This record gives sequence, structure tokens and C-alpha cells, in this order.
Amino acid sequence: MMVSALPLQAQQAAPSGSFALGRDVQLGTPQSGLLTIQPERLFSESLFGKRIAQEIEAEGAVLTVENRNIEAELRAEEQDLTQRRNTMEAEAFRTLADAFDRKVQETRSIQDKKLREISQLGESARREFFVASLPVLEGIMRETGAGAILDHATVFLSADVVDITELAIARIDKVLGDGLGQPEATDDQ
Repeated sequence: MMVSALPLQAQQAAPSGSFALGRDVQLGTPQSGLLTIQPERLFSESLFGKRIAQEIEAEGAVLTVENRNIEAELRAEEQDLTQRRNTMEAEAFRTLADAFDRKVQETRSIQDKKLREISQLGESARREFFVASLPVLEGIMRETGAGAILDHATVFLSADVVDITELAIARIDKVLGDGLGQPEATDDQ
């Protein structure tokens, strides 16, 4: 394939009709009416998604350590209660055992709530990411002349060139960065 030295905007349409006169086209951008994207990969391979994954992993690790400590404390309390059983009246033991069971249930409920909150952090961040990514994806649609971006998983068959996941990740990283600080300063796109 031969590339002209003239800017693409100034090139007239080739006999094949691949570019229209006056239309801005960026090299490396597919020209297609339909594009595909891999949303999971878009999120997980972006700087934003990687940061969220690290935060969730760190929160999960903290919760795991906390759960192990709580489990050890409850096990010790249960063993103490079991040892004291033979020296106590049945009613007094039952009162302590019931209180211990309530404590275990309350602790489990609190820890389950913490786990759900960590999961919700990921879901909220994912929604935030996709909302913030929309202008970038819309820009790619304009550049390519596409009428839609489809989830790659729902497409039966497509050419690899219409998958814009890599392009979108690079551009989103430039705009959003990790979502906390300044966007990444790169010159790849």
C-alpha cells in the first residue's frame, strides 16, 4: 500500500473510494461503519482499571488479615467456653454459648458487609470509568465515521481492524491517566 506525502485531508478520494475529500483521517484509525471493543479489557488494561484492581486487592488483603485475626480470637474464645462447660451450670453455659453465637453471627455480618463494600467499590469505579471514557470513544467514532461501537463478545465475526480496544486504551490513558492524578504523558497516539 502506498501512502501519499500530502496530508490525508487534502487527498482526493482514490478510485477505490476509500477517503472523501476534506475528511480528517488519522493514520492507524480504522475506517468502518461499525467498530468493536472489548469492555473488560478496556477497563482492566487501562491505567485507571489497573489502579482500581490494585486498590481492591489491597483492601481485600486487609480484610483477609482482619478475618484471620477475628477467626483466631473467636476460636480461642470458643475453646475457652468449651473448657469451662464442665465447671458451669447448664443454664449459665447456655447463656454464654448463645451470646457467643450472636457475636459470631454479628461479626460474620459485619465482615460480609465489608466484602460487599469492596465489591461495590469496583463496580462504582467501573461505571465512573466508562462514563469518563465516553467522550474518547465518541471521538474515535467521529474519526472513523462509525455509527456504532459494539461489544466484541456479541459480534459473530469481524475483521481485527475494527476492534479499537488498543487504540481506546491508549487514548483513555492519555485523558484519564489512573483517575487520580495527571493523565499519562505519552506520545503513542
